[in-house]
Amino acid sequence: MNAATTRPIDEIFPVGPPPPPRFALIAGEASGDLLGAGLIEELKRRYPGAEFIGIGGEQMRAAGMETWFDAGELAVMGLVEVLKHLPRLLRLRRDVRQRILDWKPDAFIGIDAPDFNLGVERWLKQRGVRTVHYVSPSVWAWRKKRARKIGLSADRVLCLFPMEPPIYAEYGVDARFVGHPLADEMPIHPDRESARMNLGLDDEAPVLAMLPGSRVGEIETLAGDFIAAAAILLAAEPKLGIVAPMASATARAAFERVLAGHADGERVRRALRIVDRGARTVMVASDVVLLASGTATLEAMLAKRPMVVAYKIAPLTYTLVKRMGMLKVDHYALPNVLAGEPVVPELMQHDCTPENLAGATLRWLRDPAASAALLPKFQRIHLELKRDASARAAEAVVELIGQKAAG
Repeated sequence: MNAATTRPIDEIFPVGPPPPPRFALIAGEASGDLLGAGLIEELKRRYPGAEFIGIGGEQMRAAGMETWFDAGELAVMGLVEVLKHLPRLLRLRRDVRQRILDWKPDAFIGIDAPDFNLGVERWLKQRGVRTVHYVSPSVWAWRKKRARKIGLSADRVLCLFPMEPPIYAEYGVDARFVGHPLADEMPIHPDRESARMNLGLDDEAPVLAMLPGSRVGEIETLAGDFIAAAAILLAAEPKLGIVAPMASATARAAFERVLAGHADGERVRRALRIVDRGARTVMVASDVVLLASGTATLEAMLAKRPMVVAYKIAPLTYTLVKRMGMLKVDHYALPNVLAGEPVVPELMQHDCTPENLAGATLRWLRDPAASAALLPKFQRIHLELKRDASARAAEAVVELIGQKAAG
């Protein structure tokens, strides 16, 4: 027997720890950017040397991801609106999915943006890449059978809300409720006094938080009605202060354009204060929130504020949705869905008029008892969603890729 045959096997075939994993992620807008940043930070705690690439925003870049494109490239709203951008989005998707495949990630994580991400996920899954979809599309509201198709794209779906996994289970899809990061971040008992102090607001004067959306399309659709509603409210409550937080410089510019061209613009401007970002502080400081439907309604609920929810899309999009029977629920605002009852008014499409918006807002301002009755309901939902979501999402990804985490 020669010397070579007596050498330990690990000298002949060196065995060491596996290389740090690689994760490709795509997030489509501000809320997805926040979720992605939290997930990246938790994955880095488990894999200090992990690499992250894809499409994201400022927060994901700050968390350590190399972005090939900014998340704003995917921020398109509605069926009709998507058609205008379809050639560009299809080119972007072809480019990105091939780059991801060539990079050989351990997992691809699509964060929200289902119209874009599910196609990328399915293409990558067919080529052997493990795929995760983080944030379930609203299968509870729009065509539950979509859950089966989502399962063809994603090996695992990470859900923010507890009513979602049972729907996926009906179709044999692996879905996990991880909770919502906003519920982790926001206190159960918000400090309204400090929020008002930070904004320099009068403790006694009523304050309306106005949030017509974070995307230009939303703002162009809703801001005019919000401004007209504000004028009606000021006639009824002359001491009312209005604060409008803007998600970005682009959003602010869009809102300023609508305000400048509106018949009630100058009148409302005298009572209006526009601030950059800080929506959460503005909501906590307010007496009532007038806002576009979406994630912001969840944030307003976690701020424990009464609200009026508005939703309006392109007329053709709305007609298609109604005629095809795509909307399957009576309520679409998240506080109402999570409460299982209509706890806040939601004004959709033809009901979304300045008069209706102002009337619903005024009822909250003039009925403190109704506002107080919301508090225990909102606290219960908050506690249900408070699950350390980013950590639970990271654990679900770690389990999927089957690689031992550091520590």
